[in-house]
Amino acid sequence: MDLALLRTFVAVHRAGSFTRAAGLLGLSQPAVTGQIRTLERQLGRPLFLRTARGVVPTTVGDELAHKAAPHLDALVEIAEAGLDDRSALRTLHLAGPPEFTALRALPALTTLVTQGLAVRCAFGSAEELFEGLGAGHHELAITTARPRGRLLAATPLCDEEHVLVAAPRWAARLGGPAVLQVKGVRALEALPVVEVHESLPLVTRYWSAVFDTRPVTAGTIIAPDLRAVLACVAQGAGLGVLPRYLCMDALDAGEVVALLNPPVPPLRTYFLVVRTGALALPHIARAHEWLLRAAVDW
Repeated sequence: MDLALLRTFVAVHRAGSFTRAAGLLGLSQPAVTGQIRTLERQLGRPLFLRTARGVVPTTVGDELAHKAAPHLDALVEIAEAGLDDRSALRTLHLAGPPEFTALRALPALTTLVTQGLAVRCAFGSAEELFEGLGAGHHELAITTARPRGRLLAATPLCDEEHVLVAAPRWAARLGGPAVLQVKGVRALEALPVVEVHESLPLVTRYWSAVFDTRPVTAGTIIAPDLRAVLACVAQGAGLGVLPRYLCMDALDAGEVVALLNPPVPPLRTYFLVVRTGALALPHIARAHEWLLRAAVDW
């Protein structure tokens, strides 16, 4: 059986589409279609069923992918690493949100770097990261959304607690958490908001979870980096909703104050996302496992 045909088959199985697989392989769609038909003739069995949104593997297709994919990935690993035992020096192409990647993921991978792993980082939204994974630009991504389809596989990494914070002078004016709990959400409407996007994603999620309403604000400052949001909040620019890991030092130092302590704080889940089958590659699997271990203490 031709290995090139198997490689194309695995790409289609993972992508769920002849078109997407063609893009990943650098081939034309007719070429991919022709190779799959050739393989089906050789096996005497259909491997995919066409649907309106792509293709779905048959039972035979799933069985073949399960048997062939790990071995093909291992062959790719050998080919890319060469025969001089430099596999430990592989480069991991990591992607994720800038703050979490910088403050959590990269420090956690330091030990692997000292052991020979090279890391190259990219930042972006979940949609951008999924697209980059599918196109082969990234190997491991950290996202706050779970991907759909068969091309990508996600593993929960950790939960992130969100905290409503403001500078001490704003907290004193509001009367502190106990008073604010009684006054309710209307007491917050006089404060400006510092956020990462015009849609106020973090504040809106917090208001929905804690107050069961949408936010009404006196004004906004938009800074597309949570570290910039924290700096603005600490200077008294307004209130903000931040991950506890990011503002923990500022809370301990009294630079910002938690305005509320809800019994069930809003959470957001992070996922480790890879292309299906990519964990057969040792450098990706090791980084994946290392991050999962580190996340136990996050």
